Amino acid sequence: MTDALVISNVVLWVVVLALLVAVFALARQIGILYERVAPMGALMIDSGPAVGDPAPRLELPTLDGGRLAVGAAGLHSQLLFFVSPTCPVCKKLLPIVKSIAAAEAGWLRVVFASDGEAQAHVAMRRRAALEAFPYVLSSELGMAFRVGKLPYAVLLDEAGRVRAKGLVNSREQLESLFTAKELNVASVQDYVAGQGVGR
Repeated sequence: MTDALVISNVVLWVVVLALLVAVFALARQIGILYERVAPMGALMIDSGPAVGDPAPRLELPTLDGGRLAVGAAGLHSQLLFFVSPTCPVCKKLLPIVKSIAAAEAGWLRVVFASDGEAQAHVAMRRRAALEAFPYVLSSELGMAFRVGKLPYAVLLDEAGRVRAKGLVNSREQLESLFTAKELNVASVQDYVAGQGVGR
């Protein structure tokens, strides 16, 4: 009886030690995988004003009939979010942009931008409850920033300089613009490359 108890106790300790080794190996593999799969920020397309350059200064009409200054120095940063009524990813991101605008209201002002026929944009603005935000229809603005694909975002700082920009398809990519501004880098990819992550 005691021999069976001793044997079962030894087997139990061997199993516990094997599990500890397996957990350690898995934790190590997760660390290696994390290094290989570096965080992906907004995809910066290398055209238009470079990060750090002054943004083009434009005075543009809004859907409300007012005027909006883009690229001028002010008290707040501006996030230009380029959208289209026919873009499904844009529609998915609209509630996210609204929640970010509310959370970051102390330093950030969101501006929705596009071009095309006003009627479709007015309908989208109403459906998505974007009336509280300036909404600009201007092909000049899109051309100034060389916007080729949507949804695209440009973050301008309080001095009217481009701080971050890129194609955004998720909350993480959108927030990577703010991270790039905080870290004073052109993009999260540049920061990760500078840190040697993923090598």
